[in-house]
Amino acid sequence: MDSDVRRYLADLVAVARTVLGDDLVGAYAAGSVGLGAYQPGRSDVDVALVCADRLPAGAKRDLVAGLRHEALPCPARGLELVVYRRSVAASGTPEPGFEVELNTGAGMAFRATYAPGDRPAADGLFWYALDRSILHQSGYALLGPSAAEVFADVAPADLRRLLVDALSWWLALPTPQGDEPAAGAEDAVLGACRSLVRFRHGPWLAKTAAGQRLLDEGHAGSTVIGRSIAARRGGPPPSGPQARAFQQQVLDEINRDA
Repeated sequence: MDSDVRRYLADLVAVARTVLGDDLVGAYAAGSVGLGAYQPGRSDVDVALVCADRLPAGAKRDLVAGLRHEALPCPARGLELVVYRRSVAASGTPEPGFEVELNTGAGMAFRATYAPGDRPAADGLFWYALDRSILHQSGYALLGPSAAEVFADVAPADLRRLLVDALSWWLALPTPQGDEPAAGAEDAVLGACRSLVRFRHGPWLAKTAAGQRLLDEGHAGSTVIGRSIAARRGGPPPSGPQARAFQQQVLDEINRDA
């Protein structure tokens, strides 16, 4: 783990303990940190906090105030933090179920959401259960019991539906047209690779590792996968239409094989 990120996570946990006290059950690094694939300058810092019970409105706002970038500068592009009750984390529910969500950072638009009902459906409601599934497998405990003890995985039928929802959401976004490289297209492709590897084989892999696994298996989309992996190392990303076609191919496979 990057030393700046390690120090930042320690400071984040200290703020959370100050605000939540004994109500804080655990703190877990998720995403690229949990999967051992953090890239300085590219990756976000993803953190899940687990609390014993519902948080009062004042505690939610104090947590946001203490952890937003202006109060605790994030060394990465940004922090994506979600707080769950212990009962929600252990339930395996496909619903969002969070207490508070915070996005903040120098390269990220600020966002604080204090209840799932305040999250616009158009922004996607599938993220949370998928993130908890990754936490169940690979969450890095910063405080408290192991992530596997705290977070339950989602049921296979719920997982498939969530992956379909995620891919459908991405496909509904505006896509740059033409044959020119499109910024961010590599993330769309490699995110779809990760979904497909999870669906086919069971484990969650980091995005680049998932793309490499599909390359090793001789996937039909090897050209766009290879270009997306190369883009992570500084090469040009695929075009928007190439990324969209690959995502559609993955979506079709998940729907077909359900």
